[in-house]
Amino acid sequence: MGIIERIKEIEAEMARTQKNKATEYHLGQLKAKIAKLRTQLLEPPKGSSGGGDGFEVTKFGHGRVALIGFPSVGKSTLLTMLTGTHSEAASYEFTTLTCIPGIIHYNDTKIQLLDLPGIIEGASEGKGRGRQVIAVAKSSDLVLMVLDASKSEGHRQILTKELEAVGLRLNKRPPQIYFKKKKTGGISFNSTLPLTHVDEKLCYQILHEYKIHNAEVCSLVLFREDATVDDLIDVIEGNRKYIKCVYVYNKIDVIGIDDVDKLARQPNSVVISCNLKLNLDRLLSKMWEEMGLVRVYTKPQGQQPDFSDPVVLSADRGGCSVEDFCNHIHRSLIKDVKYVLVWGSSARHYPQHCGLGHSLQDEDVVQIVKKKEKEEGGRGRFKSHTTGPARISDREKKAPLKT
Repeated sequence: MGIIERIKEIEAEMARTQKNKATEYHLGQLKAKIAKLRTQLLEPPKGSSGGGDGFEVTKFGHGRVALIGFPSVGKSTLLTMLTGTHSEAASYEFTTLTCIPGIIHYNDTKIQLLDLPGIIEGASEGKGRGRQVIAVAKSSDLVLMVLDASKSEGHRQILTKELEAVGLRLNKRPPQIYFKKKKTGGISFNSTLPLTHVDEKLCYQILHEYKIHNAEVCSLVLFREDATVDDLIDVIEGNRKYIKCVYVYNKIDVIGIDDVDKLARQPNSVVISCNLKLNLDRLLSKMWEEMGLVRVYTKPQGQQPDFSDPVVLSADRGGCSVEDFCNHIHRSLIKDVKYVLVWGSSARHYPQHCGLGHSLQDEDVVQIVKKKEKEEGGRGRFKSHTTGPARISDREKKAPLKT
């Protein structure tokens, strides 16, 4: 029996099992088994050379956005309108067969937009080159899930299910669970507040399913969030990717205004029409907001700031502190920094003397003040050494005085 058949068999068993207090331990073990099998499904076959038939493209710009959706929902048309890059669009499905990159120039930044082939139900199992598409999506900073506004809402649920099956978590934060393997000592379970979904016995059974018998599991639930069984399995697997997603509903020109209003009020959603070029500026601003890019302008000492070429930082790509700003310019700059002067929304007064730990915000101006090189041996008459020869015999003898 193959891995896909085993997954379907376990899913059928979970569907038959009633959900109550007596079966929650059994369901937890079944979820752990499915997670292990899905991880094995993503691994390359044994004996392979490692080079796959993917269509990954080189990263370019300050951020990467991937277009994901069913065939013929308007992904290629959206790429052409936002970037100017030609991507073939036709009335039949699977017009795009490879990854087509484009560049969006927005707010003095360059954002790479990838047009990926349409995925279908069962993409997580390899249908329709679904694994290659999802692999590219994992390397993106933001996912634009393009949906047809005239179709049913089930398309969004199918795509979300396919992405979650391969370890992509959309619009979620990593669970606040501390997990560490140990060589000896057994399993120690601890929590900072009462848990309603996971108890000590269920945690032991899931760890034994992974053949882990010595570990320290401490559930640190912050913001009063309660960890579930799926969160615990995600932490044990350790290969989950938490990424932001914006749901883009295209073709709103073929539905009523009430349906458009209903779709626009959903969280993380934007309604557009590529045919009539409606609401594309709102889509760009939503992308900018979700990516969280921070533009920092440099100011040379005694000169005006340079607003033509900003340094673009991001919390997902290194951080937004002064230290990250210096490392972005050059790695060796940190040791020469004495302090920095900051103008902008992150400063309390203009200018503010800041250290390396100061957090920068969008459109801040930064001037770096370097340490002055110290002269060895003091200055003036306090010099501890002279430039003349060390021995008296080597000194230049003065000419005798004329009498």
